Amino acid sequence: MLNMNFNERVVIDTNAINWEPSPMQGVDRKKLAREEAEQGHATSIVRYAPGSEFKAHAHPLGEEILVLDGVFSDEHGDYPAGTYFRNPPGTSHAPFSKEGCTLFVKLHQFDPRDLKQFAINTNEQEWLPGIGGLQVMPLHDFEHEHVALVKWPAGGVFKHHRHFGGEEILVLSGVFRDENGSYPAGTWLRSPHNSEHTPFVEEETVIWVKTGHLPLPY
Repeated sequence: MLNMNFNERVVIDTNAINWEPSPMQGVDRKKLAREEAEQGHATSIVRYAPGSEFKAHAHPLGEEILVLDGVFSDEHGDYPAGTYFRNPPGTSHAPFSKEGCTLFVKLHQFDPRDLKQFAINTNEQEWLPGIGGLQVMPLHDFEHEHVALVKWPAGGVFKHHRHFGGEEILVLSGVFRDENGSYPAGTWLRSPHNSEHTPFVEEETVIWVKTGHLPLPY
């Protein structure tokens, strides 16, 4: 198991860890959290070499992907960089990439009642005004779980706040900061239920963020 204690804060600069081969040739990954070797809960950065493919597989508890670069494809379509999509429990596909791509992938983490399947090209979506000059692009909501992109203006500061159900962030550009440190593009952070901080930035910064989805401590 890797980083499966959801009561602990985890910070990983994905640029500083090595690629590891997956069971499929041409598909490598950087493991961020993992329940078992090749099944169960997993969060990873995944890289497809040009012309590589993955065998057809099902998603017993869902698959959530953000395409970071290149073009990811399956039998249902092509998904360029910036595409966010969700394949809920019970779906399956046979993915591949003609030109190569890099993905942020979360497996086996859906509420079994969350059955909405969709793909959003975030390059074509409108930013909405948020608190303190931030811009927000909502991506998905299900009960307490919320997923969005957030664009911070240079010098932006957000109020001190607490994370009910935890918070997970992937820094996409710029440098995200809080009183605990600085997190450059490529950093993955997972903060537990009821954790708190006061985030800010010095330069324009974009993050993918999910809140309210981590298990609550008993």
